[in-house]
Amino acid sequence: MTLQNPTIIPRSEHSISRRWISPNALRVLYRLKETGYYAYLVGGSVRDLLLGREPHDFDIVTDAKPSEMKKLFRNCRLIGRRFRLAHVHFQNEIIEVATFRSNSTEDPEQEAATPRKQQAMASLSETKTPELEPRRAGRQVAAVLEARKAEPPLKPKPPRMLKTADGIILRDNVFGTPEEDALRRDFTVNALFYNIADFSVIDYVDGMHDLRKGLIRIIGNPLVRFTEDPVRMVRAVRFAAALGFEIEKNTYQAILELKDKIAMASPSRMYEEVLKLFLLGEGEKTYQLLRQTGLFGAIFPRLSEWVDMESDAFPHVWIGKALDWIDNDVQSKHRATPHILFALLFGQYIEERMNQRRKSGTPALEAVTSVVAETLAEQAQRVIIPKKVGLAMRDLYWNQRRFEKREGQHPRYFLRRPGFDDAYEYLRFYSDATEEKKGLCLWWKEFIKTSPPRPAAGHTETKGRKQVGKNHRKKRRRRQKSKHEEPKLRS
Repeated sequence: MTLQNPTIIPRSEHSISRRWISPNALRVLYRLKETGYYAYLVGGSVRDLLLGREPHDFDIVTDAKPSEMKKLFRNCRLIGRRFRLAHVHFQNEIIEVATFRSNSTEDPEQEAATPRKQQAMASLSETKTPELEPRRAGRQVAAVLEARKAEPPLKPKPPRMLKTADGIILRDNVFGTPEEDALRRDFTVNALFYNIADFSVIDYVDGMHDLRKGLIRIIGNPLVRFTEDPVRMVRAVRFAAALGFEIEKNTYQAILELKDKIAMASPSRMYEEVLKLFLLGEGEKTYQLLRQTGLFGAIFPRLSEWVDMESDAFPHVWIGKALDWIDNDVQSKHRATPHILFALLFGQYIEERMNQRRKSGTPALEAVTSVVAETLAEQAQRVIIPKKVGLAMRDLYWNQRRFEKREGQHPRYFLRRPGFDDAYEYLRFYSDATEEKKGLCLWWKEFIKTSPPRPAAGHTETKGRKQVGKNHRKKRRRRQKSKHEEPKLRS
C-alpha cells in the first residue's frame, strides 16, 4: 500500500463519545495534546467504540518518543525490545502509548552515527598541514592517531529495524508519520485513529468500509505481512470469531498457504495468544475457524491428530464441548483460569493416555504425573504452558479419584482441600459431556448443599483450647519478676 490522503470522519458522522473512553486515557491524550504532540486513540478501542462494544483496553499513538514520554509522565515505564512502548500506570489501569512507526528498513539515526575512527580520519583529512615544517606536522599527525587508538571504540547501536532471513520481524522501532503508522498495522479495522484535537476519526486504509461490511482484511500483501509476523494469522481468526466478521478472500487464502509458519512464532508469545483465543467468550467459534484454516493443527499438532482419529466409530467432540462450557462461564461473568482452560482442552486426550499407562501396570499417581509432563513438553515446541499451570492441571486430574471415596469423613476432608472447586467443576463438565458419572456428580452436589460452609482462606478453626490457622502466632510468655528485683522507674 502506498501513502494516501486520509478520509476524515467528523464527529457528527460517527458514534464515538468521550463518555465511553477511559478517564485515564483521556488524561494521557489531553496531556500530550496540550504539550504540542499528536495524540490519537488507536486500534481495538476505536473499532469497538464504533461497533457499540465495550473496549477491553485503550491504546494511544503519538509522535512523542518513548524518552519524551518518560519525561512527560512521572508514572511512565518504558518496556519492550521488539516494540519499544511506554506504559502509563494509574491506580487500576495501564495506558499503553506507542510512537508512530514506519515499515521502512532504513534507520536514519543509525546512518547518521559515525564511528570515532571515521570521525578522526575525517578531521585529519580536513587539517591543513604547514608547508614550512613537514617534520613537526608529521609528529602532530602521529600523535593524534596514537591518541585515537587509545580511546575505547564506540559500541554500535542495535538496529531499530531487524528481520530474519525468512522475513520475520525481530525489532521494529523505526519511528515514522501517522500515515506510515497506519499502513504498518495488521488489519484495516484496527488502523483507525480517533483524534482528540477535533474528535474526528482518521482513516488511511478504508477501515470504515471494511467495518461496515464486516470484513477482516490484512493491510498490504497478505503473504508478506503474515511472513513478517505469523501471529497475525491467529489474530485474524480471533477477530473474525469475536466480532462475527468474515475473513477477506485474499487474507483467508494466505492463511491457508502459510499456516505452518506459525511454528516460527515465539512459544511464550503463543501462550498469551491462546488465552486470548479461548477466554474471551467466543472460544468454540474460534476453535471451529482454527480447524477450518488448519491453524489448530499448527498450534496443537498432537492434540489435532487425536481429534482427527475416531473413537469407537465416533469423532471426538470433547474440545468443542469444553470450549462451549468455558464460553458460558465467561459470558455469565465467571472468570475462567488458564489451568481450567488447558485441563478441559487436553482432558480426554490425557485421560486416554493415563488409562493406557495404568493398564500396563503404572501406579495411578505416576501415570498422571508422567502423562501431564510429557504432554506439556510436546506442546512446548509451539506453546509454552507455565509450570504452575501444569502442576494445577496434574492436581485437578488426580483429585478426580478422590470423588470415588464417599465413606466416613473423607468427603468432608476433601471438601476443605485446596483445589476442590476446580476438581468439582471438571467433574460437572465430564458428566455433562460424556453422560457418565451422573450419579456421582449428583451425590456430591447434594453433599455440598448439606455440608456446613467452608472456612475462607486464612480463617482459623479452634480445636479445644488450641487455635490453628495460617496466621496463628504463638503468644510470647511474659517473664515473671523476681522478688528481689527492684521495679524500674519510668522516665
